Amino acid sequence: MNLLRRVLGLTRQSDMTTSDEEVVSITYGDEAVLASPPEPIIEAPTGLDDVPDEEHTADSADVDNKLETVELIPDFAGTRPLPPLEAVVPKPGQRITFGQLSDVGMVRGNNQDAMFSMLASGSSSDDLPDFGLFIVADGMGGHHDGEKASAITARIVTGYVSSEILTPLLNHEMDDPDRPTITDVLRAAVQQANTAVTERIPEGGTTITMAAILGDLVYIAHVGDSRAYMITDEGIEQITRDHSLVQRLIELDQLTPEEAAEHPQRNVLYRAIGQNESLDVDAITRRLPRHARLLLCSDGLWNLVSEDTILSVVTSCADAQEACNKLVGMANDRGGTDNITIILVQMPG
Repeated sequence: MNLLRRVLGLTRQSDMTTSDEEVVSITYGDEAVLASPPEPIIEAPTGLDDVPDEEHTADSADVDNKLETVELIPDFAGTRPLPPLEAVVPKPGQRITFGQLSDVGMVRGNNQDAMFSMLASGSSSDDLPDFGLFIVADGMGGHHDGEKASAITARIVTGYVSSEILTPLLNHEMDDPDRPTITDVLRAAVQQANTAVTERIPEGGTTITMAAILGDLVYIAHVGDSRAYMITDEGIEQITRDHSLVQRLIELDQLTPEEAAEHPQRNVLYRAIGQNESLDVDAITRRLPRHARLLLCSDGLWNLVSEDTILSVVTSCADAQEACNKLVGMANDRGGTDNITIILVQMPG
């Protein structure tokens, strides 16, 4: 049975390392975010829609009284088998390009999002593949705690990945069998950031969605409700899973996406950097086909701009930066209720 579960990608709740005794509440702008672990999988609490925004915090006893255990479901954010696609070999002059933009929005007093983009691309007899690192972190916490948490996270993750991937790549050490895998490096980087935020910013926290691109493979590490989308000729696909209460209820067919968008606890996260000493990090590996686009964004975008609209804008714009500018403008036109951060990566081909 254990072997079957491993093959099917099912995870027992008892196998998770996060303790269900740790419940932390974090202020998100003017709202409170309950950061509690993902077990057990939950059903809709009785009378949940009647809870006002300011009552998003609760102790573990309150949570246990409202939530009931239901049957296990597969982890949607696991790594899927790579499709047998031809590797992207760019023609001379064709390289990965990207656009990025972060905006405070129309309501918030400061921008608690952080983003980072780095692209290493060259031409030599070494024939090194392009390497890119892209990070979106959406901070949460009262006053300036959120912006500090997201900034620390972006800085620590970037430094760790640079030393453990980019430097070995330049030194031709990536094939060393004793080296950790890229996925292991990304998870370790997020764990380091989690430790730093937990120690330095006890009232703050942050999401992170990061992508490391090596050639035509993308390795994603993800915690929280910032998102990564892949856009191809076949359409748009969300490839990360939100670590939020309403997403759990959607997966259990107890909320529709339309109901979740208006739910009074739509900002409640059960997993974020700075919540617990140990952290479960989702890791996804995908192959990026020719002309594919990878979009990373904070919830300030996807809460206000639909996936169909994102797809239409990205595919109609002349370049990645134009698409970022237009999408931020649309989110602001629709209220700009949160900080808005977007990174759009364009593959060659």
